Amino acid sequence: MKRSLALIATLASGIALSAAAQTSTAPAAQASAGPAKVAVILFQAAVTSTNEFQRNYADLQKKFAPKQAELQSLGTEIDNLTKQLKAQEDKLSDVERASRAKTIDDKNKQAKRMLEDAQNDFQQEMGQMNESVSSKVYDVLVSYAQQQGFTVVLDGSQQQQQAIPVVLWASPPTDITKAIIEAYNVKSGVPPPPPAATAPKPAATTPAPKPAGSSPAAH
Repeated sequence: MKRSLALIATLASGIALSAAAQTSTAPAAQASAGPAKVAVILFQAAVTSTNEFQRNYADLQKKFAPKQAELQSLGTEIDNLTKQLKAQEDKLSDVERASRAKTIDDKNKQAKRMLEDAQNDFQQEMGQMNESVSSKVYDVLVSYAQQQGFTVVLDGSQQQQQAIPVVLWASPPTDITKAIIEAYNVKSGVPPPPPAATAPKPAATTPAPKPAGSSPAAH
């Protein structure tokens, strides 16, 4: 019972914001001459600090406010019924005591289901909102980087299980993918596969990941 009340309190006090930067693909930028010019950005912090994201998040909180209030009311009802049962327990018959206990248990199960559904709905809408804004912030990032002559933009955010920055955008001269593949093939001594077994070759410049959700964002 205490566990269920704790779950109810989680949503009643505001469902936690949890949005992680996700990826999609973007076209490579034009090559630039000269030494590399590197920039760093806290990408997800930039996304969630935009006016649009702040507005949309406030609207989302308002949308779920009635559900929070409903859960809070149900939690209060369960708490009151539990206190009443505890206070009158020694005066009740076994049948009445069992009946009240079942009522409390049923309401706990109802509250848990409501909470899980609300959390799932909230997280789904949060993910869609984050994906939409992230995609547009990324487009601005690429345009700015090109105008300022940056050849590499690194994400300095410390994601879970991520100890180093992630390259969000890079001009072709900074991409050494093809050179590494060729060097490895020479070192391993493994010949190319027969033409019929040759897999499709990737482009010389691998597109940098784009933080816009689990599938490519539409523009």
